[in-house]
Amino acid sequence: MDFEHINLQMPVKGGGSMQDYILQRVMEITNYIMETGFTVRQTAQVFGVSKSTVHKDVTERLPQINANLSQEIRAILEKNKAERHLRGGEATRRKYLSEKDSHDPIKESE
Repeated sequence: MDFEHINLQMPVKGGGSMQDYILQRVMEITNYIMETGFTVRQTAQVFGVSKSTVHKDVTERLPQINANLSQEIRAILEKNKAERHLRGGEATRRKYLSEKDSHDPIKESE
């Protein structure tokens, strides 16, 4: 998706205009999440910003810019939130498996 056509001095609902770099970041983050389906945490790491910034960009700023894209992003975020417990459980399983392997007496005696 290409956002080059967006006027970076775009007025937003409620008056005023969003600063260029913020608008650009919002659109880049939106594009990235739509292409990858990544979580807020993963996206924040890639863009070098906080989770709070990503969340605010896509839940507060994006609806002011493009309501349709906002609905699409919201669906992705809801899907990620619904799957969160699965990712957490998998991470815990991997952690305990690696701890077990490092303390396995059979491996240590070899």
